[in-house]
Amino acid sequence: MGSGDRRAPSTAVVVVSHQTRAHALACLDTLADAGADEVVVVDTGSNDGTVEAVCAAHPEVRVLAVANVGFGRGANLGVAATGAPVVVVANADVRFAPDSVRELARCLADAPDVAAVGPQVRYPDGRPQASARRLPSIGTAVGHAVLARLWPGNPWTRRYRATDRDPQQPRDVDWLSGCALGLRRAAFDAIGGFDPAYFLYVEDVDLGVRLRRAGWRLRYEPSASVVHGVGASTSRRRRTWSLVTHARSLDRFYGRHLATTRPRRLARPLVRAGLVGWVVATLVLERLLGRGRSTTGE
Repeated sequence: MGSGDRRAPSTAVVVVSHQTRAHALACLDTLADAGADEVVVVDTGSNDGTVEAVCAAHPEVRVLAVANVGFGRGANLGVAATGAPVVVVANADVRFAPDSVRELARCLADAPDVAAVGPQVRYPDGRPQASARRLPSIGTAVGHAVLARLWPGNPWTRRYRATDRDPQQPRDVDWLSGCALGLRRAAFDAIGGFDPAYFLYVEDVDLGVRLRRAGWRLRYEPSASVVHGVGASTSRRRRTWSLVTHARSLDRFYGRHLATTRPRRLARPLVRAGLVGWVVATLVLERLLGRGRSTTGE
């Protein structure tokens, strides 16, 4: 969009980046054909030259350089920087397919009661990535946490990841992955955006719960597609930090949305102990099995 055009763009993309210069540049390269009218990059405290590289390669992109405030708060700052009525929030390691942003905006235009829409998400090798899910019961979540790595095809994990659903069929869902998420600006602003208390992980689940409680629908739209997870591996230290951060976010989510009765509030210490056990068991199993993962969102 030229600087002389004063029209508010119909669709903006907000890319949140942290130490991901190469990924951010590659992500921005895919947006030319995706249908974004405006692009904002929120760099959260990188020291790898992301800001300078993006400004040099994409002078049309607005760059916000902020402290390392986490994904949710960074996304909120990016959304606040644009006046677009539709905003797609994305991780830097996402690659957008042609017309994918247009398809997300079309879905929101066609369904005025939909507040958020998510695309079909795939790993770089083409496998589908669980990105549009139901809110699991406590039993399903526990079954998945205990058995996922030992028995990947167990029924609790299939239910948790929604792999029992046809990935080619649009549907209403309880929550959508924040890796690439189309948002109706009015609905997002009305509930206060992402809860900044979640530094990383689970902020997208929390957002889905709050949007649905406010009377909005969330929609999975496979006509839009992205590739996510281009960053392959991380160090063991980073992996440990990711798991601990994920556990803290899960504990916050439990306290805010699930500890709604006295027995559940009394059970919170047990839940916390279980989360500690999950972190330790995951690290031990990954070392024994000789593999690690770059994300904890599965």
